[in-house]
Amino acid sequence: MAPRNVVNLTGAGISAESGVPTFRDAGGLWEGHRFEDVATPEAFARDPETVQRFYDLRRAALPSVHPNTAHRALAELAARWPGRLTLVTQNVDDLHDRAQAEVPPAKGFRLIHMHGELAKARCTASGTVVDWPGDMAPHEPSRHHQSGRMRPHIVWFGEVPLEMDAIEAALATCGLFVSIGTSGAVWPAAGFVRAARAAGARTLEINLDPSMGTPLFDEARHGPASVEVPKWVAGLLSPPPAARA
Repeated sequence: MAPRNVVNLTGAGISAESGVPTFRDAGGLWEGHRFEDVATPEAFARDPETVQRFYDLRRAALPSVHPNTAHRALAELAARWPGRLTLVTQNVDDLHDRAQAEVPPAKGFRLIHMHGELAKARCTASGTVVDWPGDMAPHEPSRHHQSGRMRPHIVWFGEVPLEMDAIEAALATCGLFVSIGTSGAVWPAAGFVRAARAAGARTLEINLDPSMGTPLFDEARHGPASVEVPKWVAGLLSPPPAARA
């Protein structure tokens, strides 16, 4: 019997095939920067010009990358799944959003950007989040609170990921948890498979190579997300032979 409620977790591996740089290269750098210099609240307080420029460049690069077949397959799943489907992404790009704009999702679908979104900005005082397609000045003033300024809507190291209550609730009631293109090394996302297993869900890893968390999954499929995700979605959406008879 197919599970009614599904939780998908996606990481850098799904967007890497679209040309989005992965979180860290072999030298331990993030696009040429130490994460301490561009991805912490302390860095923003110390050197806002460097931090804002780093995210300005990443934001400006978004139009040059496009959803791939894995993003589109998950969008098709979101449009056709009859139960509740929660897609939690660690990625801050907008590739899932664009793929889903092509195929409007069903009522039971929810997309959660747990690490924030590149194309949005947040007021440091009020917490107001707004669309922000262009550059941000080092001390970009806020229009929402006189004592605030605008910062990238990104969860930096030392900050709590977004919508954790909703994620935990989805994991507690899911029948299938699928991790796609993630290393299994970054918490709290690395613990999602354990939460799903505790709830009695089946678990599947789809990753280019075995991850640190592979032994925790009931099943693992290794290969490019652009190949493996469409195959998995097609199988999930196809009724078994008995149901077709």
